[in-house]
Amino acid sequence: MTTLDLDAVRAFVLTAELQSFTRAAEVLDSTQSAVSLKLRRLEQQLGRRLLDRTPRRVRLSAEGLTFLEAARELIGAHQRAVASFGMEQRRLVVGISHQIVGSALPALLRRMSEHDPNLLIELRVAGSREVVQDYEKGTLDAALALQPADRRGNGEMLFTEQFAWIAAADWQPRAGLPLPLATQGEACTTRAAAVRALDQAGIAWTEVFIGKGAAVVGAAAAAGFAVAVLPRRTTPAGTIDIGAVLSLPALEVQEVVLYSALRDPRSISALRTLAAAFKNLSQG
Repeated sequence: MTTLDLDAVRAFVLTAELQSFTRAAEVLDSTQSAVSLKLRRLEQQLGRRLLDRTPRRVRLSAEGLTFLEAARELIGAHQRAVASFGMEQRRLVVGISHQIVGSALPALLRRMSEHDPNLLIELRVAGSREVVQDYEKGTLDAALALQPADRRGNGEMLFTEQFAWIAAADWQPRAGLPLPLATQGEACTTRAAAVRALDQAGIAWTEVFIGKGAAVVGAAAAAGFAVAVLPRRTTPAGTIDIGAVLSLPALEVQEVVLYSALRDPRSISALRTLAAAFKNLSQG
């Protein structure tokens, strides 16, 4: 009977979900080479090739796809067994900017809920400014947000987010009328950067839709009601980047930053999982 290395199985699950040895190593606080070695040994134990390795990405083989669900169940059973001995329950409150979540939220919630049965993770999704303010007030343990211009260098930069002018695929501008915008109102820094760019380019604009949250603004764009400024990675289905077609000004690239002063290993491990997942999504 083959006895599997649980660390290797966990490394496999993380690598499969993140599609990257590097991202898995970040979560495990290890190195890419160490993770790769663990997985090769696991493949040797099973006598199966679990992963297809390419220069740009790691993908599951057909046998790896078959093994993945069983591997998740094994890790979950192990975590529940450890938790049964009364490990102290800890609460971790994390704020995330809705501008960077997009359609990935369900997968992220599942990953975080499965991470540690005795680590109660509370996610609060709001605007970047609100998330950072709540972190500074001490109501959040950590925050993942777009970097405010007045706080450069105060957090860990995870990746950059490229914003674009987003509209429905069949949307057409009306001759002689200003560009209709869907925004989150004057308090939104993304809106401020967008209208500043339009003003500098001499392009007339008007707000025709103001809503709370990137998903709401994106819905207005998808419906053909207005043009929204959204990260390219999180654009709704049925929408396109119309910036080049309308000769709209380029938008600033913004940094996504993690703020945290946590020191306990369990919380740090959870944050590494979350950060690695977002880094992976940014390159999807």
